Amino acid sequence: MILLITLGCSVVANVVLTDTKGNNSGWIVITLGWAMAVFIGNYVSVKLGGSGHLNPAFTLGAALFSDFDRTLIIPYLIAQFGGAIIGATLTWLAYHSHFERTADASLKLAVFCNAPAIRKTIPNLITEIISTAVLVVAALGMSQPSTPFVTIDALPIALVVLAIGLSMGGPTGYAVNPARDLGPRIAHFMLPIHGKGDSDWSYSWIPVVGPLLGALLGFWIYSLL
Repeated sequence: MILLITLGCSVVANVVLTDTKGNNSGWIVITLGWAMAVFIGNYVSVKLGGSGHLNPAFTLGAALFSDFDRTLIIPYLIAQFGGAIIGATLTWLAYHSHFERTADASLKLAVFCNAPAIRKTIPNLITEIISTAVLVVAALGMSQPSTPFVTIDALPIALVVLAIGLSMGGPTGYAVNPARDLGPRIAHFMLPIHGKGDSDWSYSWIPVVGPLLGALLGFWIYSLL
């Protein structure tokens, strides 16, 4: 999870912060960077003996809809959210000088977490539900046939994340993962970031609740197939 969030938040920092080499390189760079971050994080997780579960919504869905070991839920959640906070902190350290040069507080916040293009609660929530349901159905459909709810393959899931970012990322920035948004948002709140502004807690529940509901919907749909 640390690798996923460090690389994912850092690609956003490279695009939006002042005087970086990648400044203003655009949405394609962000979506591709996040997809590669998912690939690397997932691949390393599996290689180290893990399941590749880097998403609390997927972990909870697997616990409810399969024989996934429920005693692992709490350790997984701690690792997912804790790793997200650490990863976001590493991004801040790597781009510290650029955070200082960036005047716009909203761009600094964008490095850490999501914000909607048009702020409307129900549409934003629905977007996150749909995006995460698509992620789950696709991930399960592409996973190992013998263990569809346990081990998630790195390259297929990275391509799914890339597709979701390109196709459905416009309204909310496609959190599709509660830890991906909440962990770095906590880091933003805690870190002494120069001129950071607030952490937009009024929106923070949508990238958590939306993916959780979307994952449950996705698992339910897949169970019917």
